[in-house]
Amino acid sequence: MEAAFDGGSLISGGAVLHLRAVDSAIGLIARLCGCISDHRHQSYVDHSLGDLMRQRIYQIACGYENANDCDSLRSDPAFKMACNRWAVTGDDLASQPTISRLENRVRRSELYRLAQAFVDVFIASYEAAVKFRP
Repeated sequence: MEAAFDGGSLISGGAVLHLRAVDSAIGLIARLCGCISDHRHQSYVDHSLGDLMRQRIYQIACGYENANDCDSLRSDPAFKMACNRWAVTGDDLASQPTISRLENRVRRSELYRLAQAFVDVFIASYEAAVKFRP
């Protein structure tokens, strides 16, 4: 018999898996990735743009808005599963410097396209046109 008191593989919370299910249904993150150009040399890329966007958006939605949280959550089993990695044996997610580089390289024109994508997804969530009163 062997006992360990290190806590094992603890997760920060299961809500991130619900976020993944919702995103799979509406395709928001894929649409947002289409708004940002990826000029990185692909032979040096460990994390795709989709992986980085998924990780950052899920962390913000779960209350981890500071990019420094990426370092402590990069090996979290729930976040790894939400980002299509094996919970225990899968590669870790991106570190804080990688996420910060993503956030800092987005151009103004891409921010405008991101805003348009949010509006398009919001409008598409309604079955019929909504009439607004002045």
